[in-house]
Amino acid sequence: MIPADIEWRVSTEQVPYAESLAAMEARAAAVAAGDARELVWLLEHPPVYTGGTSADPAELIDPRFPVVQTGRGGRYTYHGPGQRVGYLVLDLNRRGRDVRCFIHELEHWLIATLGDFEIEARTESGRVGIWTGHGAEEAKIGAIGVRVKRWVTLHGFAINLDPDLAHFGGIVPCGLADYAVTSAAALGKTISFEAFDAELARHLPDFLDALSAHEKRLEQLRISV
Repeated sequence: MIPADIEWRVSTEQVPYAESLAAMEARAAAVAAGDARELVWLLEHPPVYTGGTSADPAELIDPRFPVVQTGRGGRYTYHGPGQRVGYLVLDLNRRGRDVRCFIHELEHWLIATLGDFEIEARTESGRVGIWTGHGAEEAKIGAIGVRVKRWVTLHGFAINLDPDLAHFGGIVPCGLADYAVTSAAALGKTISFEAFDAELARHLPDFLDALSAHEKRLEQLRISV
């Protein structure tokens, strides 16, 4: 069940990246001011390359699609049709002021959701994102990029359900030249946006509970000190 203090928004039409970025920034400012609910926004973009704060121009190999610089962490990534993008505008003032914990629990939320579709996903030390397979079959199925402003989160994740994987060839995805990119479809799994979103929603309370539990532990530490 979606908590009443969070808006769960699903866009059925593709949303231009610049439009979503402006909407996120405005919503984050409103959340920080106490004038709006938190937001989980699920959407799909037309093809676009986005650069994070660590983006290296040398890793933009073939800018065949629009290139947008963003304020999120990370390097270059691709967004496009067939990819489920999730933007999280959450107030860490009330969910624990710990960005590392937030990213850790976000990773587990996505891994649990992919597991519902029999995709064994995991994180890898020293590498950002969500990974599947081993050895020659190892590949990245999801990207994570987050920005925190006034302790309110922006940006979020992108999971490859059935994008055109050739579109990733215009960049070095997330700066990881030695690793492939995959998708649910490439792994033989047909997953609709509706089915994926439903499982995300089912696991959302666990994600939020994990953040709340961390905040309670921090509060207990503050009291003990």
